[in-house]
Amino acid sequence: MDKTVAILGGGVAGLSAAHELAERGFRVRVYERKSVLGGKARSIPMANSGTGNRADLPGEHGFRFFPGFYKHVADTMQRTPYGAHGNTYDNLSVATRMLLARAGQTEITWLARSPRTLEDFRVFLIQLFTPFGVPVDEMAYFVSRILTYATSCQKRRFAEYENIPWWQFIDAPRMSKAYQAYLGQGMTRSMVAMRAEESSARTVGTTHLQLLFGLISPDRVFDRLLSGPTNDVWIQPWTSYLEKLGVEFHRDSKVVEIGTDGERVTGATVQNAAGSSTVTADFYIAALPVEAMAALMTEDMKRAAPSLANLDKLKTRWMNGIQFYLSQDLPLAHGHAIYLDSPWALTSISQRQFWTNVDLSQYGNGAVRGILSVDISDWEAPGVVFGKPARECTAEEIKEEVWTQLKQHLNDSGAMLIQDENLVAWFLDPDIEFPNPSSATNAEPLLINTAGSLQYRPEAQVELENFFVASDYVRTYTDIACMEAANEAARRAVNCLLVAAGSSAPPAQLWPLEEPAFLKPLQEIDRIRFALGRPHHLDIIRKTLGG
Repeated sequence: MDKTVAILGGGVAGLSAAHELAERGFRVRVYERKSVLGGKARSIPMANSGTGNRADLPGEHGFRFFPGFYKHVADTMQRTPYGAHGNTYDNLSVATRMLLARAGQTEITWLARSPRTLEDFRVFLIQLFTPFGVPVDEMAYFVSRILTYATSCQKRRFAEYENIPWWQFIDAPRMSKAYQAYLGQGMTRSMVAMRAEESSARTVGTTHLQLLFGLISPDRVFDRLLSGPTNDVWIQPWTSYLEKLGVEFHRDSKVVEIGTDGERVTGATVQNAAGSSTVTADFYIAALPVEAMAALMTEDMKRAAPSLANLDKLKTRWMNGIQFYLSQDLPLAHGHAIYLDSPWALTSISQRQFWTNVDLSQYGNGAVRGILSVDISDWEAPGVVFGKPARECTAEEIKEEVWTQLKQHLNDSGAMLIQDENLVAWFLDPDIEFPNPSSATNAEPLLINTAGSLQYRPEAQVELENFFVASDYVRTYTDIACMEAANEAARRAVNCLLVAAGSSAPPAQLWPLEEPAFLKPLQEIDRIRFALGRPHHLDIIRKTLGG
């Protein structure tokens, strides 16, 4: 079809939309404000760190996380060539373990898959009988809340659970500190941009269930990671493939205005080194992050597309990475590590064990043999060294705080895993910008889910005839700020565009989240109870037994 589409934004959503449209014969132009593509998913090399003809040290915005329920982005990766005969999906490795690190206490290693080997069963039995610090009655209560959510109908989830935080749903305020830290905060912080205290019970509950099903089902996957730096094994092969399909990429091109006549978008003003220009196309897809899109919502745009008028009510939060480059590798666990008592809500991954075909001696000064990639999820809580939140610290102070919090969790029971002499270099995400030594800004914050925020999130189809939105703030099955939601939103935008264009091309495939069939009868019972205005039957039992 000889129709032009201007895609505003070159992150995962923009690239996903370009992929679907180019394969269906549309002429696609992508406008990205940065000099690199991939958005928050891209690699961020440590500039000028390579010596002796070596490459710069590889860095990530944070670590990548590809749980089993990520079907949309996985499908796109399977359709992206890599190497002579493979595709980028082949570059995903399955994690087998998850480390729960506690300050001053023995760490707990959990399985990150259903048991398959004798060693898996040994680890599984150990985790069952390792003291967790949560009273048995509280553990049983938490399980009952998970069962309540799992057997609730969709209508109850949207009408009731969407509007209360997960923290309230699991009754965390009246529970022990261990319950709050481990079952409330710890289990939730492992998800992207989610906080138990403010995220909706519907979203956290649904995501918990998806992760749980991936963990206990032999034919499913709980966690996967890339087998190399993100740019090398995913983003660059992807953009090269799209260029072969005819997609034009306009880097260093920032969208500063979207024009409308009240019914259609008439053009987008883009700024680059040459100045300002107006981009025109038959159709437009906005694949910009929520804070960038909200800034473009003029009164004319709000009147023309009222479903976009409340984007400024959606919240963003900082969640950025710091890389520690080590002279000796520190695997920790074959998967993610969660630092349960960290005030900055740290999580990490030891990259080298998954980057099996990457020779780290060819990066930096040649001395690096391991990379510990750490995400800082809470930038508001005081640290343990300087007593300041991360957003008030200098880069050096952030490094010292994170390094110390890792020591508190890992250097116990006689072990000294974090040693200063093992640190070759470190690299803080450059999206954290420092106007002065005591004030930091974040160029790329993440959208966070909050209770009741669904009402402010639009569908991919808005009120303008030739304009569609594709970003992780769009209503999707996935429902959390992540690359899977961005990919799914892009597919929804493309499908709406296909209808508007009168295209006969097949729509992009969408996959609803799956739940085990044995839950369906119980959910149907709850659907009837909800229609009659009655509470969930487990809530009645809970109240009868006094909580």
